[in-house]
Amino acid sequence: MFQPRPYQQEAIDAAKAELRQGVDPILIEAATGAGKSLLIAYIAEWLHEISAGKKVLCLAPQRELVLQNAAKYKALGAPCSIFSASAGAKSTRHPVVFGTPGTVSRSISRFLTDYCAVVIDEAHGITPTIRGIIEAMQASNPRLRIIGTTATPFRLGSGYIYRIGPNGKANSDDTCRDPYFLKCVYRIEAPDLIKQGYLTPPVIAATGTEAYDTSGLQLQRNGHYAPSAVDQAFVGHGRKTASIVADVVARSRDAMGVVFFAATVQHGEEILASLPPSMSALITGATKNRDGILKRFEQRGLKYLVNVGVLTTGWDCAHVDTIAILRKTESVGLLQQIIGRGLRLHPEKREVRIMDYAGNIAEHCPDGDLFAPIVKARGAKEGGGIVPAECPACGYENEFTRHKDAEGYEADKNGYCVDVWGQRVETEYGPMPAHVGRRCWGMVKAREKYERCSYRWTGKECPHCNEFIDIAARYCPSCKGEVVDPNEKLQIEFTSFKKDPTQPQTDQVLSFKAVESVSQRGNPVVRADWVTPHRQFSTWFQKSAKHPRAVKEWNMFQAATAFGTPETVSYCKDSASGFFRILAFGMPEDRP
Repeated sequence: MFQPRPYQQEAIDAAKAELRQGVDPILIEAATGAGKSLLIAYIAEWLHEISAGKKVLCLAPQRELVLQNAAKYKALGAPCSIFSASAGAKSTRHPVVFGTPGTVSRSISRFLTDYCAVVIDEAHGITPTIRGIIEAMQASNPRLRIIGTTATPFRLGSGYIYRIGPNGKANSDDTCRDPYFLKCVYRIEAPDLIKQGYLTPPVIAATGTEAYDTSGLQLQRNGHYAPSAVDQAFVGHGRKTASIVADVVARSRDAMGVVFFAATVQHGEEILASLPPSMSALITGATKNRDGILKRFEQRGLKYLVNVGVLTTGWDCAHVDTIAILRKTESVGLLQQIIGRGLRLHPEKREVRIMDYAGNIAEHCPDGDLFAPIVKARGAKEGGGIVPAECPACGYENEFTRHKDAEGYEADKNGYCVDVWGQRVETEYGPMPAHVGRRCWGMVKAREKYERCSYRWTGKECPHCNEFIDIAARYCPSCKGEVVDPNEKLQIEFTSFKKDPTQPQTDQVLSFKAVESVSQRGNPVVRADWVTPHRQFSTWFQKSAKHPRAVKEWNMFQAATAFGTPETVSYCKDSASGFFRILAFGMPEDRP
């Protein structure tokens, strides 16, 4: 029977308190090595007990984590079930079921009744599959409790995965975009665990002069690097890779266990080729004898372990004392997961070396602090200073970015600009905010769920129901009425029309250039390049045309350009061929 450490008991108690009060999804942030499996076990056991015997589903992204979490639960003295195809079992017999999302989703009908909660391990990786499972279960139980645990509570591009932090402060859209979890109820970070003696301190170790050039790697919209760019940066650099591996080996002669993180399978094979064969092994997603290799390494039959994307979560080996990063990490969260593989305590280990050969630490942790990432959501506004703004409605103290138009003004406690006499600066829209914030981020409890405070620093009245709504809103969230000004609506419709060149358009001609050329068939043609306020495009005219339409177009073009640039051009784009054609010259320009 395991006894929780003091911080683990605090985390469990914080989760219990919040779960008793509401049904909003909650999160526990616990650093790698904090013992999330034990937290999950105690919370799942408690949920089963207080729900009059209802079941609890515990999800984890991979087999290793499912088995690890289940083992901790069994250590409490209670049986549990495994529902994971990769783990070789599909049972829901016992009150607590540990499963992988894919397997559970394919048999969702077995989880629609008699469940009181879902616990999600590695909750920063919440997927549409997990959301679908929860939504299906909530259909039959709207009071289903959702609890997540993670060491890295942020996602690339969207920032933090929770709205309210343990200190009660709400994350704005600058650092948190559409979070799944409402509240992080407890946080235990790696530096705290290191100070308390529960984790091994990491040390950024010196490396040789050789390193990979990752300057050409740019994140794509899917949050990953292009495979071709990764290959160019890491694969086929035999001499450089051999030199880097030799540097790792030389600097870790006294090491017990060295784990390499490679960029691709081919890259991993290149790394392995430079290591002592009898002391080394490679693990990829396709490795069949993965368990056997890991067991040999854990028993210290191997010293060097090269892996490609499979040991970032769900695996821990206490004697690992050297981490060699020979790949680029897309996010600081992944970097922290990699570092976490070496943080477990071992009696023969005083520190864990972190050797970075791909510029990760310099990019994600420029001040050298591995556990203090800067988290932003994609599209976050860059700073002009922070303005504290106490909400007049709920009292929550917001922190917003200063508005560029507020330079030179002081701000009162509510975040409005004041003049030298302390009076608020008035505009046609009301008092002038000193910040870019529109709405309060305070969260107000309403029955069992939190709702965002409705106070707005700037806005407009709905003409239908008089609700004070966002200044940029096109529809009222209360009455659903359209609130766009008629002139603004005309402008919106006009802008939409001008974006579609397949509809006949008439634009002012800003410039035009005629270039003589020859067609693919060898016929003389003239290419006309047009620039209008809305687009640039080219049209072609046949000088010796015989087809009636081509003859007409050539004659029209010659007449319109005989004395210079025409004032307007009417045109449209053929949606099938993609070519533009001229319809007329001198027609009235399109206007809203």
